[in-house]
Amino acid sequence: MGDMANLFGTGRFAQPSGQEEAADEAQEAADEAAEEVRLRLAVEAGEAEAMSVLGAMLLRRGDFDGAESHLRAATAAGDRAAANNLGVLLHQRGYADEAAGWWRIAAVAGSAAAAHALGRHFRERGDEPAAEYWLCQSAEQGHVLGAYALADLLEHRGDDAGAERWMRAAADRGHREAAYRLARTLDRRAGQGRAGDDGAAAPAAEETEQWYRQAAARGHRRAALHLGTILEKRGELKEAGRWYLTSAKDGEARAACALGFLLRDAGDSESAAVWWLRAAQDGDGNAANALGALHAERGETQTAERWYRAAMDAGDDNGAYNLGLLCAEQGRTTQAEQWYRRAAYAGHREASNALAILLLRGGDETGAEPWFSKAAEAGSVDAAFNLGILHAGRSEDRAALRWYERAAAAGHTEAALQVGMARLRDGDEREAERFLRCAAGGGSAEAAYRLAALLDARRPPAPAHELGETAQEKSECEEWYERAASQGHRRAQVRVGMLAAARGDVVEAARWYREAAEAGSRNGAFNLGLLLAREGSEPEAVVWWRRAADAGHGRAALRLALVCARRGELAEGQRWADRAVSLGPREVAERAARLRDALRQELSA
Repeated sequence: MGDMANLFGTGRFAQPSGQEEAADEAQEAADEAAEEVRLRLAVEAGEAEAMSVLGAMLLRRGDFDGAESHLRAATAAGDRAAANNLGVLLHQRGYADEAAGWWRIAAVAGSAAAAHALGRHFRERGDEPAAEYWLCQSAEQGHVLGAYALADLLEHRGDDAGAERWMRAAADRGHREAAYRLARTLDRRAGQGRAGDDGAAAPAAEETEQWYRQAAARGHRRAALHLGTILEKRGELKEAGRWYLTSAKDGEARAACALGFLLRDAGDSESAAVWWLRAAQDGDGNAANALGALHAERGETQTAERWYRAAMDAGDDNGAYNLGLLCAEQGRTTQAEQWYRRAAYAGHREASNALAILLLRGGDETGAEPWFSKAAEAGSVDAAFNLGILHAGRSEDRAALRWYERAAAAGHTEAALQVGMARLRDGDEREAERFLRCAAGGGSAEAAYRLAALLDARRPPAPAHELGETAQEKSECEEWYERAASQGHRRAQVRVGMLAAARGDVVEAARWYREAAEAGSRNGAFNLGLLLAREGSEPEAVVWWRRAADAGHGRAALRLALVCARRGELAEGQRWADRAVSLGPREVAERAARLRDALRQELSA
């Protein structure tokens, strides 16, 4: 009945109209009444089987007084089913010991149902050996409830092999809870790495899914939730959503929450909010947090705070952490610290890291360090990186490197960059390259630039090229330079421009020089000026040299002095020569000094 009701609830079957249902119920009642009359006539004729069946009918109806006399009469005539049902009747009336006596009689006579009931009776009394004996009798006769109860007993005792055997037997016969628990056992085993080698992992996963699917199809809401999770991880979102929906409609809050996330990812935030609300009202803290985040994104901070508090009340530490984030965004530092502390004391690692950052920004380095350590020890990669920064700021390079290495091992891009740079300083180019590749692959422009520079220093000098010559194939180091340049790294942009110019690709060189110069690179501005001057665009070159010189580029100032001298602008040329002398480097300063003296003599002549 329960399974059919669930199937009707899915809408996959046409449901009968109210009139049809009423007619069916009337017909069933008439049939039952006719059957009862027939049975009573048979009982009057002394038929023991009729006594047993009539007694069972009255027992199901709740007519214990009417049922008992018929069941006792049938039992006296040797009907084992009647003995079992008499035991059930007495148990429901509170006479457990007398019920057990009748169950024993029926079980000895071969009733699997009575053996199951007797086994349950002994387990309730704490007599596990007797319970195991009778449950085994029931299970071996193919009684599905007996097999399940025996599996539960063996699992409680720690006999995993025996428990799995009988749980599997019950599941094979359609017991949905057995199918679910068998799937959970296989799931846990796979999670503990006990599924064997890779060749056995796939069949084990398939079997787990099969049992979840069997239990879910029979209306087990938690099985439907787990099945949805498996399908979602595999990317089968449509079917996953269907099982989440089935489970959520049956009252599983976690499924409603998961369905909400699935809908949000599909772009349907409104429907997601409906399911999150349903889950949150059923006490799901994760759903309450999701609702809080949704309202926070909309700028509805009071509503967001209310849901974060609801999550916290539901026992979800993320609620306190999210309240801290919300307060921090609003500049309510004192309240943010309060909520971070609450979550951190509960073991929330990200809250510990956030609290440490808050304390550090407030100048409390001593108070921040223990929270960074707590978060890092709990597995926070960001906290490990922050500890590295903290120790580096104190010039405690060895301690800093240890934390950077820990964060880098967990995939932290900036930490890998710091380890790579430390290895470079130590002269260990091989290890430096390994960490720089990790950081560059993770998206660090600085790591890509430094890796390119490392590879660039190793390659033999390229033959000289004239502008306009055919470009050579790009090397690996140039590819890394270009990756860094495309991420806005100014030094990499200048270097890519230089390599392009060396290949004779003037257009590409100018593009990268200009991009670097416009981003504030004085070397980019200077090189762009050189390129423009060579191409005959000296007025525009002067503009870029002036920008570079104003930013402190000595060679650009010297170039401006030479241009002014050639144009006869002696005073302006002397001013730029003085600027070049002050900026350097030494060879530039020496040339600029000679030019300045010559201009001074020319002016005084």
